[in-house]
Amino acid sequence: MGIALFYAERGSLSPSVKPLKHIGSGVFEIRTTYKTNTYRAVYAVKIGERIYVLHCFQKKSKKGIETPQTEIDLIKKRLKMAQELEKEYEQKN
Repeated sequence: MGIALFYAERGSLSPSVKPLKHIGSGVFEIRTTYKTNTYRAVYAVKIGERIYVLHCFQKKSKKGIETPQTEIDLIKKRLKMAQELEKEYEQKN
């Protein structure tokens, strides 16, 4: 996951990243597997000049690759918070 975020800092995408257009523009998901577990991190780029990691979680859904709705709702909430934080930063500078 760290390498994928390094790519994002440099303005490019790691091969382990996919866009989550249904959540928002500029929102991406990193997927990684360790032993038999799958982990995901969701981040947003191009909110000002910052990268916001919105959520990290272990994938445990019984519905295949589908992300549980509770995780999606939390990501959307945090995206909105990140956008509001960025507006505050812009107003202060």
